[in-house]
Amino acid sequence: MSELIQYNSEENHVIITITNGKANAISHEVIDALNTSFDKAEKEEKPVILTGQPGIFSAGYDLKSMTKSPESALELVTKGSQLSHRMLSFPYPIIAACSGHAVAKGAFLLLSTDYRLGIEGDFKIGLNEVLIGMTMHNAGIEIAKARLSPIYFERSVSCSEIYNPKDAITAGFLDKVVPQEHLLPTAVKVAEMFSKLNKKAHKETKLKVRESYLESLAKAIKQDSEEGLTPPSK
Repeated sequence: MSELIQYNSEENHVIITITNGKANAISHEVIDALNTSFDKAEKEEKPVILTGQPGIFSAGYDLKSMTKSPESALELVTKGSQLSHRMLSFPYPIIAACSGHAVAKGAFLLLSTDYRLGIEGDFKIGLNEVLIGMTMHNAGIEIAKARLSPIYFERSVSCSEIYNPKDAITAGFLDKVVPQEHLLPTAVKVAEMFSKLNKKAHKETKLKVRESYLESLAKAIKQDSEEGLTPPSK
């Protein structure tokens, strides 16, 4: 699709790969390309596998935009929160194939999918916003609260605790960890399993299960846009 996002359509699933430099940063352009990719996948009515480059799923938002000004940071974070809301309400299953580090928005992308695979290795997964001087935004708190294990919620959000892949399962960022060479094959097997779900029943059940959560997230996004946020320290 673009140099930032690769889109591959297979028989029973599509694979969306983020390919934006060493950090796989989430920029305005990446979010636009992801939305376009989800548009295509929705038309194809197929489960989605979302992955990154070897060793890095995503290290978070583009720092140039985040440190330019509070207004610039708010614009990007709002756009990213809206992407998470879309992913959480996406009518077809989304499987994250976490190919390495997943920090900040990279970790929030994991929390915005239906099934999360990670790989064995010395990789960091978690929310480092407070560590880098950014007060956690309301939307981020809502996403983390709904998807993380309760005992790890405040440790992750308020204390920026970062986890290895195995501990990330316990915290709630991942569902399963596999050897690196098994990541995509396992994701494909999960996608094939999900492709057998009744599409209408899956969509309606997902929206029913997440109704109150999605409403709270939408309110939090609006609240962030009104209150602004503290960008990370330069």
